[in-house]
Amino acid sequence: MTQIHSKAASVRFENVSKLYGRTVRAVDNISLEIAAGSLVTLLGPSGCGKTTTLRMIAGLEMATEGRIFIGDRDVTKLPATDRDVSMVFQSYALFPHMTVLENVSYGLKFSGFDKTETKARAMAGLELVGLAGYGNRLPSELSGGQQQRVAVARALVLEPQVLLFDEPLSNLDAKLRRQVREEIRDIQQTLGLTVVYVTHDQEEALAVSDEIVVMRNAAIAQKGTPRELYEAPADAFVADFIGEANLIPVEIAAVEGDTATVRIADYTHRLPARGFSRGPARLAVRPSRMRLVAGAGDGVAAVIAKATYVGSRMEYTVTAAFGTVFAVLDDVVTPFREGDAVTISFAASGPVLIPAAQP
Repeated sequence: MTQIHSKAASVRFENVSKLYGRTVRAVDNISLEIAAGSLVTLLGPSGCGKTTTLRMIAGLEMATEGRIFIGDRDVTKLPATDRDVSMVFQSYALFPHMTVLENVSYGLKFSGFDKTETKARAMAGLELVGLAGYGNRLPSELSGGQQQRVAVARALVLEPQVLLFDEPLSNLDAKLRRQVREEIRDIQQTLGLTVVYVTHDQEEALAVSDEIVVMRNAAIAQKGTPRELYEAPADAFVADFIGEANLIPVEIAAVEGDTATVRIADYTHRLPARGFSRGPARLAVRPSRMRLVAGAGDGVAAVIAKATYVGSRMEYTVTAAFGTVFAVLDDVVTPFREGDAVTISFAASGPVLIPAAQP
């Protein structure tokens, strides 16, 4: 039986910029390497340059400055038709008058395969995405998740060196998003594909990626594994964009080796110094790393401003002298109530130092 294979290649950007006119920089001097066979997500808010970066890989936008390589081949000036990449669009872009099999076969007709091979490859693609037996249906007879899988199959059968996804799950409901992202990740790992994936959804990026590239203002803010970015953000933007984070002003009172002692009012906490020296800084603390105890204790005095039961946990808005923080606790049996006096402290691991706020 015909099988789909991977020709995975690396992607490299060398000082790439994209300008519109003379002054608008959609992408500003980025250098980036994406390893062959990895799934790398470009993550960031609207207008940060992530989709433009993706489209420059595809050849749908041309770089104004710098060079782009796919494998060892310089593709900077090549049109989209001469690059061995496939793209799955947010809108799926299926032909409504064609059957599922005809949609998946469409690109193969221009690749030199005869009718028998084209059909065999298309059927193999449908089987790979769990849609064997759906070939004679029209797109309108499929659910949103099934239509997305047809779009993935259509891209996969071309056996591209790089597979690109542009906000592929944005049209699906929350439950279906989880299912389809797991399917995309499974296919990527099974075939060893090079995938570049654009999203603004932090949870989606954490779930599917080998590495995440966080973009801000047309440039790269930080690049790393999901765990690195979540547990060791470089600054307040990354800390707050990759999951929620409480940003608390602190004073670094002492640094001994790789350990810093920070002070908030009369409370002190020790944590990795991350190259910081004495002086003002901020602590980025995930809501699940906040610790609350009733009454006075070793920590910072605070008051429960809001308590929300969300089934598996309690969510608290807590007010202290330094400001308001958000905490998540698993105890739903004996929750705090609004107005309760509590003491805030932090888990032994998890809080990280980031630069102080700019004046």
